[in-house]
Amino acid sequence: MPIDRKRGRIVFEKLERDLAKLSAKLRPQNVHGFRTGARRLQILLIELSSHPGRREKRLLKSLGQVRKRAGKVRDLDVQLAALRSFKSPGEPRRKTQLMNRLIELRDRQEKKLRKALDKDTVRDLRKQLKRAARDFQANLRRNSRKQENLDPLIVAGTIVGTIHPGATIDAATLHQYRIRTKRARYAAEFAVPSAESEKFIAGIKRVQDALGDWHDWLTLTQNAQKSLGEVRESSLVAELHNLTGAKFRQAVSALSSMPQKSLPRQKAPLASSAQLSSPPGSQAVPAA
Repeated sequence: MPIDRKRGRIVFEKLERDLAKLSAKLRPQNVHGFRTGARRLQILLIELSSHPGRREKRLLKSLGQVRKRAGKVRDLDVQLAALRSFKSPGEPRRKTQLMNRLIELRDRQEKKLRKALDKDTVRDLRKQLKRAARDFQANLRRNSRKQENLDPLIVAGTIVGTIHPGATIDAATLHQYRIRTKRARYAAEFAVPSAESEKFIAGIKRVQDALGDWHDWLTLTQNAQKSLGEVRESSLVAELHNLTGAKFRQAVSALSSMPQKSLPRQKAPLASSAQLSSPPGSQAVPAA
């Protein structure tokens, strides 16, 4: 199944709009939109391209620098939202203290992101995006004639094939699986719409949501420990730790519904996206 040309075109156009919104106002939805768009473009140009060129790599490197800054802001937005939703009868002052600390960290990261989004950088990125969009469409037509386009569903199935829910899983492994489910979903979203692709995307999104929910609470708990002390020093930290443990078990359980065998796979290994560091976490537990 070939790459959907319309979806390939839209990812460039939407990312350019998201970049303009982000440079104008650093609202949570603008930060999230840009990060997601940049990740999707990375999948398109690296995972689904037979021969990414220097221009594409330069664009992704430039976008990656801004995306990493945006990621730090986004993580704190998510933690603030999670903490506001967390109902804890004990230690209201410590909850306020933690909230203020997260707001302080977010303000600090926002300043760094604003600095990364200077006018020259934004203008250069928009030019690169327009040029890359033209090059991509031309390459797509040329590769289509040569039958060299990669099948998004095969790529997605190959990524899913590297996830092994039956093994013993710790937090570092679950973090890597979280990244791979994102890559698989974004790859599959570039396929021509079909019942097969929609079923796969819906299935992997449920798993991705469970893994993402766990990771959000994990990072909040880690920041709480830095600000308030360990479990024995704060009942709020203890409650967050217990909730994160429950989210961990739910995420591990969700892996059992991963659509492991629904898609064909490539014979050759995939080129991997940039490796991310694994966060510290709970002890290993057997997968449910």
